Amino acid sequence: MANVIVTDSIQSVHTSLDEILQIVNELSEDTIRWNPTEDEWSIMQILNHLVEALPYWLNEIKQILEAPGKEWGRGLTDKARLAAVSNTDQLTVSNVLKDLEALKPQVEEVLSSLTEEQLAIESPSRNPRFGTKPISFIVDHLLVEHAAKHCGQIKRNLSKIAN
Repeated sequence: MANVIVTDSIQSVHTSLDEILQIVNELSEDTIRWNPTEDEWSIMQILNHLVEALPYWLNEIKQILEAPGKEWGRGLTDKARLAAVSNTDQLTVSNVLKDLEALKPQVEEVLSSLTEEQLAIESPSRNPRFGTKPISFIVDHLLVEHAAKHCGQIKRNLSKIAN
């Protein structure tokens, strides 16, 4: 059985994803594709970023479990990260929402198997700002907080739409 920390983390990611899905399902396609400013992502870009990023971080956890001490992470200029927010006009909203929904069992599958000992495994980050961190850091900051942060970003985008 998963420990309480992991169970809470899974629930938190699921709650953020559910809230995002609930919000977005009520929006028009124009609203989903609208960019507040040139420097801000549209809701569609945020959604597709999550579809790319959460599995990336889950895979990083698996890689560390297979080879403790292996370097993990990426920078803001990572090609896959940037591709997820480029050319989103070619994506359909319904497919991206299905992909977002499909993240929930992926998160549960990877995180539910983690033990306290595994959460404490440390590895160096490719991002010098992070240094060497335990797997729990990836869970807390790059999955749980990341999903919640982007939920808030979607709400901020919506608050900028002229009524």
